[in-house]
Amino acid sequence: MLMNIKRKTTAAGFTLIEVMIVVVIIGILAAIAYPSYIDYITHSNRSEGQAALLRVANLQEQYYLDNRSYAEDMTKLGLSADPFLTDNKLYRVDSVGTDSFTLTATPQGSQATRDTKCPTITLTDTGVKGPSAECWK
Repeated sequence: MLMNIKRKTTAAGFTLIEVMIVVVIIGILAAIAYPSYIDYITHSNRSEGQAALLRVANLQEQYYLDNRSYAEDMTKLGLSADPFLTDNKLYRVDSVGTDSFTLTATPQGSQATRDTKCPTITLTDTGVKGPSAECWK
């Protein structure tokens, strides 16, 4: 005796509407997260310029002790070029003055286009940091 058994089969998978909803959710999350990520990268890259300014300021003070004036030429401080580029080439550092100095770090490449809040970062021989406190956070 054979019984004829009918099995109910269901299709497995996602509908087009479900897939489209997931795509929209991912798009919204990406639209929120990407600008925050770019701001984070820009802010963290700014620390390279700050570190370079502090390093050159230290070298300037050492040079002043030996020569009774500050160096305008970065090669006199033992750096490779005047002006010199930081390790990742994100900032160019210049020095102005012999009786006192003002160091300026100018963003280069992608950092220059992203960092509109701080088009330059400065440091003087008296320790004045510029152009704003935001640039040194």
